[in-house]
Amino acid sequence: MRVRIFDRPERVARALASHIAKLLTAQPTAVLGLPTGSTPIPLYRELVRLHRAGRADFSGATTFNLDEFVGLEAGDPRSYHAFMRRHLFDEVNLASRRIHMLNGAARDLLRECARYERAIARAGGIDLQILGLGLNGHIGFNEPARALVAATHRAHLRLATRRANAALFGHRSRAVPAEALSMGMATILGARRIVLLATGASKARCVEWMVGGFITPRVPSSFLQLHQDVEVWLDRAAATRLSGALSGVLRRPRRSRRGRRRARGGVGSTLSDR
Repeated sequence: MRVRIFDRPERVARALASHIAKLLTAQPTAVLGLPTGSTPIPLYRELVRLHRAGRADFSGATTFNLDEFVGLEAGDPRSYHAFMRRHLFDEVNLASRRIHMLNGAARDLLRECARYERAIARAGGIDLQILGLGLNGHIGFNEPARALVAATHRAHLRLATRRANAALFGHRSRAVPAEALSMGMATILGARRIVLLATGASKARCVEWMVGGFITPRVPSSFLQLHQDVEVWLDRAAATRLSGALSGVLRRPRRSRRGRRRARGGVGSTLSDR
């Protein structure tokens, strides 16, 4: 795991947007995994700016989003479909047929999750997965638990996660759906490369747990330590609890005693430290 630290959130967004633009130049048909939430908004703003300047071409790219709320139609302004259209999709030359998102209003949610896994496989897998970081250590909607679901699945959202998404729902956390569809941990770890983006002092403790702690489903993001090519991009506020020696250094994963056997065994249908 490599850690990169930037002075301000704007510099993180600018650097990552430039990195993605260069990837699209070198690999026009790249498959991107995309997050939602407040943290990536500056990144999307910068990608739109680069596209308008002729420096980011999405015409051959394919995208897969991490998650969507259960029960919301794609046209619902509170949905992640609408979020992505507002912040990125409607502003760049990304072909609609190459935009993939989970359908939270599907009649059969289990079948919808299986469909999404097949779509990722048909696309050849994800080349670059961008992640945000929840205050409780979740990535996607993989919430802290005794065990994590490996594949795309229906997830129950903790109240803290619903509070974090309340802005889309009139700042009423109880109005946020209690369930969502999310890529699973194995789906995320299947990406060829991962960049996790975290900014702000509120993320500092979770960043410390993720980078310096044991691998445990109680901190889902800690499983990123198992990936061969993962970077954590932070602003200084999010990095305040990290030792300066960690910056730019590849770390070996640390496994809790209860989790060692399962971690050595690879990723199955669940990931557990029980």
